[in-house]
Amino acid sequence: MTELEGKTVSETKIDGNTYKIFPNDLNSNGMVFGGLVMSFLDRIALVVAERHSEKVCVTASVDALHFLAPAKAGDILIFKAAINRTWKTSMEVGVKVEAESPFSGKHIHVVSAYFTFVAVDDKNTPCQVPPLLPESEIEQRRYLEAGIRRKNRMDHARDISQRRHQKNTFDKT
Repeated sequence: MTELEGKTVSETKIDGNTYKIFPNDLNSNGMVFGGLVMSFLDRIALVVAERHSEKVCVTASVDALHFLAPAKAGDILIFKAAINRTWKTSMEVGVKVEAESPFSGKHIHVVSAYFTFVAVDDKNTPCQVPPLLPESEIEQRRYLEAGIRRKNRMDHARDISQRRHQKNTFDKT
């Protein structure tokens, strides 16, 4: 396999995509509908992954999607996304959303999550992605933490697989 040229975070990140919240974006509690935000996160993270890999990408997993504070009608959602780490065919993209009051200018952190994408070729077969070249201390920290999250995902998948292959005397199906 040919070694691809590495890319930096700054080459592919999104820093400040915005969305104005209107009444039709609200749930029954008058706050922004979480599913709407999740959809935007997946799309924005996908753009970062495809910019980095220069390939079609598919979502493989979402880690630690946390709604930290509500956003309401009239707020402006500000989306930020960047590659945290790459592996052979996959990439972790970190996403953050802040809500801004257009009247006070106050920002609150409302959502964070980590998305894993796999780059695929025209036959939907996973393909190699360029390595990430972290430049700053923050990028290096995110790179290392992404490795921990990946190990946890792999351990979890292994544990689930092992449990499914064990005989369970209570399971009659």
